[in-house]
Amino acid sequence: MDVQYVIIGNSAAAIGAVEGIRRTDARGKIIIISDEPYHTYARPLISYLLLGKTTEEKMKYRGDDFYERNHCQVYLSVRATAIDAREKTVSLSDGRIISYDKLLIATGSSPFVLPIPGADTVEEKFTFMTLADAKKLGEAVNQESRVLILGAGLIGLKCAEGILCRAGQITVVDLAPTVLSSILDPEGARMVQEHLEHNGLKFILSQAIKSIDHNTATLNSGEKVEFDIFVMAVGVRPNIQLFEGLGELGRGIPVNEKSETSCADIYAAGDCTESFDISSGQRKILAILPNAYMQGECAGVNMAGGAAKFTQAMPMNAIGFCGLHVMTAGTYSGESYIVQDENGYKKLFYGDTLNGYILIGKIDQAGIYTNLIRDKAPLDTLDFALICQQPGLIAFTREQRTEMLGGVSR
Repeated sequence: MDVQYVIIGNSAAAIGAVEGIRRTDARGKIIIISDEPYHTYARPLISYLLLGKTTEEKMKYRGDDFYERNHCQVYLSVRATAIDAREKTVSLSDGRIISYDKLLIATGSSPFVLPIPGADTVEEKFTFMTLADAKKLGEAVNQESRVLILGAGLIGLKCAEGILCRAGQITVVDLAPTVLSSILDPEGARMVQEHLEHNGLKFILSQAIKSIDHNTATLNSGEKVEFDIFVMAVGVRPNIQLFEGLGELGRGIPVNEKSETSCADIYAAGDCTESFDISSGQRKILAILPNAYMQGECAGVNMAGGAAKFTQAMPMNAIGFCGLHVMTAGTYSGESYIVQDENGYKKLFYGDTLNGYILIGKIDQAGIYTNLIRDKAPLDTLDFALICQQPGLIAFTREQRTEMLGGVSR
């Protein structure tokens, strides 16, 4: 009898799972449940849609024939409301009940909304997580708009970049003293902030919004900021509600290297999970698209009876702001090596192995650094001084080069 697979979610982790399942099981039935009305799309591209650098068609994470080709039954614009692990069913918001043999929770995350007094008086109020959010914001903003964004992290700054040429004025407020405080050190943050200010953004840092009255925000300092459009972009929360009462829970849904949860026949992948960060040795929420896809693919293979492990999770970001490229990876521990010049900023964190890095501007060295972190390569087996300055194969031993080149010695 064919296995019935149910996947809650329709983003990177879900797509990885479909492809993992189909590599192992060509016959089983796959059901995808999504509360959005869209074909699967790449969420990081929503700011580029506003910029006019992409289209909804180009944002699709897989081609139009993906669901048909993989024999998926897709329920769009419907929410999964409950999981009955004993009966092995999923209840939907439209009243349907779907049975499963194997279930994947790939529900992602949702915007964290601060309870600011008076926020309910704002008419033009948005978050910035989904394609629908981007489209609504794009319709609301115009050349006269004064936009106030709460949050100078990844979401807030990508939102600001997306509407930079559409809005009259953009002000970004954050309680942290620097932009991108979760991924950059103070010097790197200063460079990014100066670049964005040069492109027209205004920042008010080390301040929180105390209250809002219609189109006026009052900050902790007493300063008042007038605006027409308000965007809440202070962070996200993993969507773990469906797993409550079913098994072990932390800030996310804990999974092992097979993407299994503590509940039989239920797997989880993507932004809703806690996974093992190889760079720090700790369990973390790693809300990053490549991790989500690989974790979902691992889940799919195992759901279908195969054998797969995902052991390469770590924090990693590759982003750009108004032409300035930023890449970060790993954990910022140990000693540091810093180079700052006209090409940008490089900071490597190391001990016995390379632990992490920050690259701003020139990022063509990132691949080698990322592999060193993932492989936990002992630095005493290679020319680390050369890798710091000019990473390349010459810094590795002949045996290491042979392995990296797939057995071809050079």
